[in-house]
Amino acid sequence: QVVLVESGGGLVQAGGSLRLSCAASGRTFSSYAMGWFRQAPGKEREFVAAISRSGHSTIYGDSVKGRFTISRDNAKNTVYLQMNSLKPEDTAVYYCAAGRGTYQAMGDPATYDSAVDYWGKGTLVTVSS
Repeated sequence: QVVLVESGGGLVQAGGSLRLSCAASGRTFSSYAMGWFRQAPGKEREFVAAISRSGHSTIYGDSVKGRFTISRDNAKNTVYLQMNSLKPEDTAVYYCAAGRGTYQAMGDPATYDSAVDYWGKGTLVTVSS
């Protein structure tokens, strides 16, 4: 069992930055691919970013490429999402995810449901115009 707790959400103006953190319980953090997803009001959950177990490989959703960066610290059981150049359309609840499968599978809409084994409860990010 892995418990994921997100933090770092809040209200920010367009063009600003935020860093989300996701702390994971347990001793097997490094055995999971990690990812971030988001869900805006009235919309489906959307893939944001994923990172391999080692942290050496990453993948991003098209809407955030070049603006967001995912990273992880296996010694601290934590994954991060640095969000820069935020836009009002980035407003959403951001969810942390852990999966025993590949990080690439998290980025594939056809497979991400089965690729994620654990979800956090989410943290709200609001970007004002």
